[in-house]
Amino acid sequence: MCLAIPGRVRAIVAVDPALPVATVDFGPFVRTVQLLYVPETKVGDYVIVQAGFAIRRVSEAEAEESIRAARELAASGPEPA
Repeated sequence: MCLAIPGRVRAIVAVDPALPVATVDFGPFVRTVQLLYVPETKVGDYVIVQAGFAIRRVSEAEAEESIRAARELAASGPEPA
């Protein structure tokens, strides 16, 4: 199973204009992400990232709701066996 998570774009690195790359903040960590599928992304935008690629832009409200839901799920702990 793959997990797509939202993050906020902190910087865009234009090493190759045909393959834009961004630094994305996921809260507890920051990662480098490919913007190949959403090249219109700007600094401050929220993106959904899967397997190192931003796959779509989302609103701040949608990103925050996803983050809240993930935190609630993590806090609930594992299911009893």
